[in-house]
Amino acid sequence: MSIFDQTIKRRCTNSVKWDAMEKVYGLHDASDILPMWVADMDFAPPAAVSKALQQHAEQTVFGYSFIGEDAIQSIVDWQNTRHDWHIDKESIVFCNGVVAALANSIVAFTNPGDKVLISSPVYPPFFNIPKSNGREVVSCPLVEKDGTLIYDFEAFEQALAQNVKAYILCNPHNPGGYVWDEATLKEIVRLCAKYDVIIISDEIHADLMINGEKHIPLAKIAGDEINRVVTCMAPTKTFNLAGIQVSYMIVTDKKKRLQLEAINMASGQGSLNTFASVALHAAYTEGSAWLDELLTYISANMDYVKAELEQIPGIRVTKPQSTYLIWIDYRELSLDEQDLMNRLLEVGKLALEPGTKYGEEGRGFLRMNVACSFETVQDGVKRFKKAF
Repeated sequence: MSIFDQTIKRRCTNSVKWDAMEKVYGLHDASDILPMWVADMDFAPPAAVSKALQQHAEQTVFGYSFIGEDAIQSIVDWQNTRHDWHIDKESIVFCNGVVAALANSIVAFTNPGDKVLISSPVYPPFFNIPKSNGREVVSCPLVEKDGTLIYDFEAFEQALAQNVKAYILCNPHNPGGYVWDEATLKEIVRLCAKYDVIIISDEIHADLMINGEKHIPLAKIAGDEINRVVTCMAPTKTFNLAGIQVSYMIVTDKKKRLQLEAINMASGQGSLNTFASVALHAAYTEGSAWLDELLTYISANMDYVKAELEQIPGIRVTKPQSTYLIWIDYRELSLDEQDLMNRLLEVGKLALEPGTKYGEEGRGFLRMNVACSFETVQDGVKRFKKAF
């Protein structure tokens, strides 16, 4: 029996995933609805993380603290071991979360009114964060080929030529779970360099590689253009620590680091809470075996969901290369998105995410989170089928 077979009761714990569905979906009572929507896992983190946090809590005094050298070195070692990426610890800038890191990068490296390019469908803050900071969002949609999404680099270059100042890359891709290959990443760098565009690379899903896929950090292959890349990463998605709120940016250019640190201080995000660096250090130094077992477990969940849901005429499932999120294609059903969501919620008693949350290009898709026990996945599949 796997440690991930355990079903942990999360209702009534102030869990967004389990306790906020009434608000998110406009429901009177969601107590009988199974949440497989927002991207957090129903798994406990590695035991070493919980132990480290408990030991830290026993200190009883939680005054001002700083990020220790051991935590910083654990990032360097993790990137080296996991992604064969050799980084300088001086290049690390901490932040409270990857969304905050995206926001601070936008503020640091663009001005109000500047254009920021994204490739949709994509994680909603890519739309919202630049707009909230007075920037204009330009979208160059990904295009479909042989059941997967790829870049249309002719359209991408045309978009960059519109005086774009920054491009936000999702690497690996959320919601599709695609792992960009080296040729694709190098072309992104080449074109952004041609138009002098800074690249903010969200790589929070980097560690969640399915079936032996390899993540390629953009900065690792950027060559002479490495200084135009800001990489945003975190242990939170990898080890289910979102509530701990810890992330970091890897920025090789000293001038850019100083700009980011100034924005961090201006927004009151100059440091991490005392538990954040403890969790990060424990996860990165003692969580590798847990992660390997997790990825095997999630892969099996994905195989089951694909096999079962594709028994429904008109449903197509492409197994992701990364993440624990499945992008379900129901376009052949010609169903209105709201009608489908109502059917899932009211008949199936199942909460998934509608594709248009990720942009109009997501219409006809659903996102399902399978980072939960196999028993829960079976229940979710049963509910999905009941909705049809």
